[in-house]
Amino acid sequence: MTSTPPAGSASPRPRRVVLSVEQALAMPYATLRFAHLGWRVIRVEATPSAGRRSPGDPNRYIGRPVAGEDRHSYYVAPNVGKEAVALDLKSEDGRAVLHRLIDALDVDVFCTNTMPGRHGKLGIDHGTLHALRPELVWCSISAMGLAYPDVPGYDPMLQALCGYMDLTGYRDGPPLQCGPPIIDLKAGDEVFAQTLLALLERTESGAGKVVDVSMTQAAVSWLQTFLPMLDMGSPPDELRRNGNEHRQFIPVNAYPTQDGHVLIALGSDVQWRRFTELPLFASLVDERYLSNEGRRAHREELHAAIGAITATETQASVASMLAAASIPHAPISRIEEVWGLAPVRSTALRTTAPDGRVVRLPPPAVATEYLDGVHGELPFAPRYGEHTDAVLGEVGYGAAEIERLRAAGAIA
Repeated sequence: MTSTPPAGSASPRPRRVVLSVEQALAMPYATLRFAHLGWRVIRVEATPSAGRRSPGDPNRYIGRPVAGEDRHSYYVAPNVGKEAVALDLKSEDGRAVLHRLIDALDVDVFCTNTMPGRHGKLGIDHGTLHALRPELVWCSISAMGLAYPDVPGYDPMLQALCGYMDLTGYRDGPPLQCGPPIIDLKAGDEVFAQTLLALLERTESGAGKVVDVSMTQAAVSWLQTFLPMLDMGSPPDELRRNGNEHRQFIPVNAYPTQDGHVLIALGSDVQWRRFTELPLFASLVDERYLSNEGRRAHREELHAAIGAITATETQASVASMLAAASIPHAPISRIEEVWGLAPVRSTALRTTAPDGRVVRLPPPAVATEYLDGVHGELPFAPRYGEHTDAVLGEVGYGAAEIERLRAAGAIA
């Protein structure tokens, strides 16, 4: 949807409209990135159904209560800057409302992370929506893509299935999940990137496109430094979980200090020479360590020797010496310390809860000066069904018709 610019002014970028049948994290994170661009994002959630105590996105009720019963802490950050409507897409009336929204709002992008096997019953399959609006970019996130319509999936399951847990943890310990839900977030980033590409192609073709994101495929696409090596002579044990050590570059590891840990990451033999020129580490000068392969052959004793040295110093003193020699390193920050990092402090966003509390938000993935829709603050995450009446009114439903739909259970 575009507005007419004043005479003599440059044409503004169109404010794209995204309609998303979304829940959990993968798709809400994708559409958050559209909100960062200043696009209009309308999230669609289900109406209350038998057997469910809480309506809509289950993530609304995860974490600590922040704003009423339906906006808990886990839900807020990925859903700021959005509108929320509640429809029963299992009903003919509910599907008709969705289709009218797509048509009347000139929706550019439709998103869903509903299991593909349910798309047809809900009237949100690509064929149905493409017939309604041929220029629509239609996006799906699912466990294994449209080719596997009945496979459910969450991030932990995909971390297990795709080898991530076999790669994470200590060699003598159990497999572990990565801390952040990185496969959810990877899938969301893929929707974002592929949607931008589809919209760019649409400017030439005029046609929409299907964006089919398989969480499995997206996850495995990141195993660039693991899977191909199996075909190039690396035995599986060489690639499995290895604690904080890098499997190839030595030394890369977390080392103890008197008051914490520091991660040291050397990526070249030149850096190793600068490292051992520091008086603190001069005892490590050794012909065996001059090349990365030499250090790799003696990795255990080398890691132990470095750790014995750093353990005699404070984290700050080790960091100061390494910085002076331009050696890549970082303290192991506690999660509460991340807000204090200069690049985060200067780019973090915020939102304001209904009670006036300011909630800090992670920064956008790119610098905000390149984003039209971000000016430091985004509206708080919407209540369940908060904008249902307003959005339906916008597309021509009168008050009496809205009440009829509500009485029939088609909206909430």
